[in-house]
Amino acid sequence: MATRLLRVPKPQGLLRPLAVPERLLLGPGPSNVPPRILAAGSQQLLGHMHPEVLQVMDEIKAGIQYAFQTQNRLTLAISGTGHCAMEAALLNLLEHGDTALVAVNGIWGQRAADIARSVGQRVQASPGGSHLPLCFTQGLEKHKPSVLFITHGESSTGVLQPLEGLGELCHRHGCLLLVDAVASLGGAPIFMDQQEIDVLYSGSQKVLNAPPGSAPISFSERAREKMLRRKTKPTSFYLDMGWLANYWGCDGEPRRYHHTAPINSFFSLREGLAMLAELGLESSWERHWANCAHLCQGLRNLGLELFVKEEKARLPTITTLRVPEGYDWKEITAFLMDKHAIEIAGGLGPSVGKVLRIGLMGCNSTSDNVDRVLRALQDALGHCRRSRL
Repeated sequence: MATRLLRVPKPQGLLRPLAVPERLLLGPGPSNVPPRILAAGSQQLLGHMHPEVLQVMDEIKAGIQYAFQTQNRLTLAISGTGHCAMEAALLNLLEHGDTALVAVNGIWGQRAADIARSVGQRVQASPGGSHLPLCFTQGLEKHKPSVLFITHGESSTGVLQPLEGLGELCHRHGCLLLVDAVASLGGAPIFMDQQEIDVLYSGSQKVLNAPPGSAPISFSERAREKMLRRKTKPTSFYLDMGWLANYWGCDGEPRRYHHTAPINSFFSLREGLAMLAELGLESSWERHWANCAHLCQGLRNLGLELFVKEEKARLPTITTLRVPEGYDWKEITAFLMDKHAIEIAGGLGPSVGKVLRIGLMGCNSTSDNVDRVLRALQDALGHCRRSRL
């Protein structure tokens, strides 16, 4: 029996029942989780090496291969968010002496550049916006990088980056193509094998509608061979793709323990991938494009200005509009949250203070949700008006 006095009292907040409000999450993510995926995540826990869990992991691999449109054997889900997958890709591909060319068209390119610098790599960051092939050709010829990083769907600006021909261009210059598809997967077409993408990753909490915490990723044979030729081990044991490939059954060897995986997150991710497969990629792409077009027209009807002018350059999952003159974006987002229980977001990184961001992803991408957020915005514009600058 302990005899010392407890100096730290019980936290009173923990003695009250957990209370989570109901909100429609129409920001840049996470999305609302549908009942089917919530039920999957609430299943009883199993051991991380139980055969039933390994079977779920195999089904996740197959689902990622479908969503990515790839036959890569080195395909798995990182036990972490999309940030974690970004680090895993860069830390496994790059070692001392390598050069990474990072196309910066928003915050995610900036983050990739920061990670590459943190492991001692030289980085050339291109200007923001949608990049043209000439930018890449000049960068590849000048810097001779081993990896080119680009964000397919830039959630901070609402820009969709075209990828056609980029993989072939990289390979002509002896470079690997690394693509961030966290905000675009399932909402815009991407064909990993056909577009010759070497590393592709995404997240669970956007179109897949699963809770954050697991991140699909896949490596081409070119990328796998580069990792096998490494002279030094990756700087992270947790994200070492050699260990993870074995744990996920990607190397043909008996599976060995590496870490205790987030089992229930895998249950949820499996169900999110299953729902995408049942709907079909083409149908999912069409639905996201149609609802994005509906939203954009509704915003114009309200007199609001779209941030991305060119229609084909708009990310169909996250729409950005300029903060209207005379309004404080924080007041608008707070009004929607307080009065309508709807989340939309302000800008992020280079778009802070410039835009509002509205996400329509997975089960949240519906015509009814478009109408609901447009009505809420109209109400906000009537109540939050400030004096003209």
